[in-house]
Amino acid sequence: QVQLVESGGGLVQAGGSLRLSCAASGSIFSINAMGWYRRAPGKQRELVAVITSGSSTNYADSVKGRFTISRDNAKNTVYLQMNSLKPEDTAVYYCNADGVRGGGAFLANYWGQGTQVTVSS
Repeated sequence: QVQLVESGGGLVQAGGSLRLSCAASGSIFSINAMGWYRRAPGKQRELVAVITSGSSTNYADSVKGRFTISRDNAKNTVYLQMNSLKPEDTAVYYCNADGVRGGGAFLANYWGQGTQVTVSS
């Protein structure tokens, strides 16, 4: 069984920074891509950033230049450094692992439970 555990959310003032972490646990052999999505109140879930096992990255236009995604493949952990936060970044942030091999899975997709990020103006 593979589990994703997120940490690092919280309340911050506009212009501040937060760092999210997500660790995947279980008998994992490899993970193709890890990423962060978010869902703001009244809106659909959207991609924030994604990183492949080869460190290729993709960002939503709204966070380019402010957020940085990184990954430690040895620890099956992905990070999201969020700088210059804006009130519109307020959302529940979800970690995603795609193309997971191991733990009885083959190219499976997993989601974390979500962590709240609130940016006050």
